[in-house]
Amino acid sequence: MTADYHGIITQEPGKRGGRPCIRGMRIAVADILGWLAAGMTPAEIVTDYPELTETDIRAALAYAADRERRIMTATA
Repeated sequence: MTADYHGIITQEPGKRGGRPCIRGMRIAVADILGWLAAGMTPAEIVTDYPELTETDIRAALAYAADRERRIMTATA
């Protein structure tokens, strides 16, 4: 089951260079992916960034997975 990231992941041209962010904040999907890749747990991320929720983190992962699927489909 894939988390629904629509409504959580937003993009604004003047914010973070138009990168996908969480709920209009300046926290980008790439930031969350980097923290997870560095070994942080979702609970640690939420502790360090209390404005985030675990649902936000799942949405970032779902967005990244969906984007990867779209890229792979486009190049196949």
